[in-house]
Amino acid sequence: MNDIVDVRENAARFYEKALKPVSDGACCGASAAKPIAIAAGYETDDLKNVPADATGNSFGCGNPLAFAGVRAGDTVLDLGSGAGLDLIIAAQKTGLTGRVIGIDVSEVMLARARTNAEQAGLSNIELRQGAIENLPVESGSVDWVISNCVINLSPEKWRVFREIHRVLKPGGRMLVSDIVADGLPDWILSNPDMHSACVSGALPAQIYLDAIRDSGLADVTVVDRLVYDDSALRVLVSEALPVSLDSLACSAGKPVEDIVGAVVAAVSGRVQSLRIAARRPG
Repeated sequence: MNDIVDVRENAARFYEKALKPVSDGACCGASAAKPIAIAAGYETDDLKNVPADATGNSFGCGNPLAFAGVRAGDTVLDLGSGAGLDLIIAAQKTGLTGRVIGIDVSEVMLARARTNAEQAGLSNIELRQGAIENLPVESGSVDWVISNCVINLSPEKWRVFREIHRVLKPGGRMLVSDIVADGLPDWILSNPDMHSACVSGALPAQIYLDAIRDSGLADVTVVDRLVYDDSALRVLVSEALPVSLDSLACSAGKPVEDIVGAVVAAVSGRVQSLRIAARRPG
């Protein structure tokens, strides 16, 4: 159990350290941050009323709301809500007659999301601290569960999907964006920062999909798929692992660029981002 707690806490600290200062998003960040989110599948219209801090501090791998039929009055649950990008977009879709619940294990992330929700002028967002393997949410209470590149961080992914099944209303739907990977070398799998960067903790696609089906969720479908090319992997590695890269370069006596190249070569063609839909029967 201590290993599980350590993995969870390491991931939380990793992303807290990766947060950009609020001041970065107050001016220049408004234009600099949005292309990152657009590259992950967000439309410009979705982002026009979102604070720059929420877009600039989005660590997702896709837009889990892109194929979602969220309507006014719905209740949406966001697992690993981070700085609040998907919370804010979902809250705009549900309107004041609906509500959006964000779950994050990190108090720092929850505080950041709360600030961004207030800046967006939204009062239908509720934030709760908790682990996605044990959701502080009533059974059968939500219409949609969304998540953006978070479930792969969990060392107990099967528990996460069982929890998703539990909290969804009969007929409720899940739509998540996440990373899957296959055939990674041991030296990548054993690196804790590569786990926090959504690589070494990622399951092969078939095992991931089987875990969803085993939870009782039905109609499991991959609605979108992106295989990361080497240029995208290079950006991912360079931006996600600056501290780890410096340490690896120092111990190996090589330039950081050589270490980046070695990591990219090791995972080339083996990392994908999937957008996956499912529903609770009923």
